[in-house]
Amino acid sequence: MSDLMLEHLTKYYSGSETPAVDNVSLEVESGSLTALLGPSACGKSTILKMIAGLLTPTSGDIRFSDISVLKQPPQSRDAVMVFQDHLLFPYMSVGENVGFGLKMRGRPKAETTRAVGKILELVQLNGLDHRKPSQLSGGQQQRVALARALILRPRILLLDEPFSNLDESLRLEMQTLLKSLHEEMKTTMLFVTHDQEEAIALADKIALLLSGQLRQYDIPQNLYNRPKDRDVAKFFGAQNFIPGRIVSGKFCCPFGQIALPENAPADGKFLTIRPEHIVIGSEATSENSFPATVISKKFLGSQTRLKLSVAEQEISALLSPNTAEPLQSGMDVIVHFPRQSLWILP
Repeated sequence: MSDLMLEHLTKYYSGSETPAVDNVSLEVESGSLTALLGPSACGKSTILKMIAGLLTPTSGDIRFSDISVLKQPPQSRDAVMVFQDHLLFPYMSVGENVGFGLKMRGRPKAETTRAVGKILELVQLNGLDHRKPSQLSGGQQQRVALARALILRPRILLLDEPFSNLDESLRLEMQTLLKSLHEEMKTTMLFVTHDQEEAIALADKIALLLSGQLRQYDIPQNLYNRPKDRDVAKFFGAQNFIPGRIVSGKFCCPFGQIALPENAPADGKFLTIRPEHIVIGSEATSENSFPATVISKKFLGSQTRLKLSVAEQEISALLSPNTAEPLQSGMDVIVHFPRQSLWILP
């Protein structure tokens, strides 16, 4: 069952001939945690604001449980949005900020107090209900913003890059918290991020947006290992695109014939393999092994990047520093492409 459906959603901003969101159709399953992923200005936040009712689509439809909400005002949509900036009331205490929505809905004071206590416990802010936002850290303020949204028990929680203003350690802490809150409350969540690692770590499914268009909507593993096209592959860090063609189930290229996995597409013009999946050795194995020459080596900390020449085609490999340590520029090696790590692109 789906909580949210976008049908051919399109948005033009005034004065622009290029759509910010271009014919996006998307179905979000009930209780799922979905990421809208993409670079800046690709339409992610615009989609979120249209779902929340803060922007009106140029065309298309937005449906909650198969009912169009285009004519419903934001306060009637049962979708709550959490922004990058916490937008807390500075003159209110933590408890008053968190309970504000219930107060506006006319809930009894005792009921609101109980609900505030419970949600503050969930976001690990026990005992801080009397503090003002200025007395909290950035991570604590973002927890208050999350609590203020979740206390309303919305059908859909919309998060617009909620952790982008936090440092790395706080971001990881907040990601863990969001994941645990989702598992606890089973709320349908849709969050915007430009960070592919964050999307992979958190999301059940990822909707990748490029230039306003939905390019692939899939589980993280497939976006990473089975990209739909070259642009998707590049966004997820692929660098090796070997030209050729498929003949009798094998990929024929300047290297020779490469055996493919059973689930590989039956047609395509490029073979790709992620740099970290390439194996470097001194002896050929039974299949998909080719002589290569090391062009360059660069230490990156936890990994070392090698540039290699294979049949005058340059490829990139990532190895552990210990594995790469004896390799030097000009050295002849054998590269092996594990069959299960290969993928064919249009």
